[in-house]
Amino acid sequence: MSAHHDYAIETEVWDTYAESAFEPAAEPVFNWTQYKGHGPGPEVLGEPKKTLELGCGTGRAVAFLAQRGVVAHGLDLSPVMVKKITDRWSDTGAVFNQGEVLTFLTTSNETYDAIYSIFGCAWFADPTQLFPRVLSRLNPGGVFAFSQPPAIPGAYGPQGMYKGGFAGRPVYTYRYSYTPRKWRNLLLQSGFQRAGVKVIDAPTQGHIGTLFGTAVRPC
Repeated sequence: MSAHHDYAIETEVWDTYAESAFEPAAEPVFNWTQYKGHGPGPEVLGEPKKTLELGCGTGRAVAFLAQRGVVAHGLDLSPVMVKKITDRWSDTGAVFNQGEVLTFLTTSNETYDAIYSIFGCAWFADPTQLFPRVLSRLNPGGVFAFSQPPAIPGAYGPQGMYKGGFAGRPVYTYRYSYTPRKWRNLLLQSGFQRAGVKVIDAPTQGHIGTLFGTAVRPC
C-alpha cells in the first residue's frame, strides 16, 4: 500500500504547526520520548562529530548537541519553522536546512556520524524510501535512531491525517505505523545492521509508550 504525498499541502501543515509549536523562550533539550526526563538521552548516538536531525521541528535537540561541540544539522519541511529556529539557535552553531527529506538525502553530498528523528520524518516518510537514503548519508559505523508513537493495534501502514479540522479545503499529511518487528525488518532490508526496535513504556502505567529504534551502517 502506498501513499501519495503532496508536499505543497504538507508544507502548509508544518508551517501551521510552526506558528503554534515554537516557543522562543524554550531551552535546548534532548528527549527521545514525549515525557520529560524519561527514557534514554543523546548517548544513544555514540560520540558523533557530525549529526543530522530529520524533521527537527523546534530545533531544541539540534541546539543541545551544538552547544556540546557537535557539528549539528537539522532538516525541516517548513520554511516558517526553519526561519524561526535559525534566528533562535544561530548563536549555538546549529545549522538548519529547509527541504523535503527524500530529495535532501538524495541530492546532498554531506555525510554524518549519526542521523536521527525525534517524532519527526521517520514517522512521516515512507520507510522503504527513507531508510536506504539515510544509510547512504551515514559514515561507516554511523548510527540511525528514531522515536515516535507506537502503532495503534491493528492500524498498520500509511495513515492519513487531516489537520486543522474536517471542514473546508483538505489539508493533510501521512504518518507510517508498524509493529516493532516490522520496523526492524525494514531497517535490515535497507542494509542496516544491529537493528533493534522496541516500545519504551510510559512513566505512568497504562499511558502511551514510545516506539524507539536504532540501527548501524556496516563498517
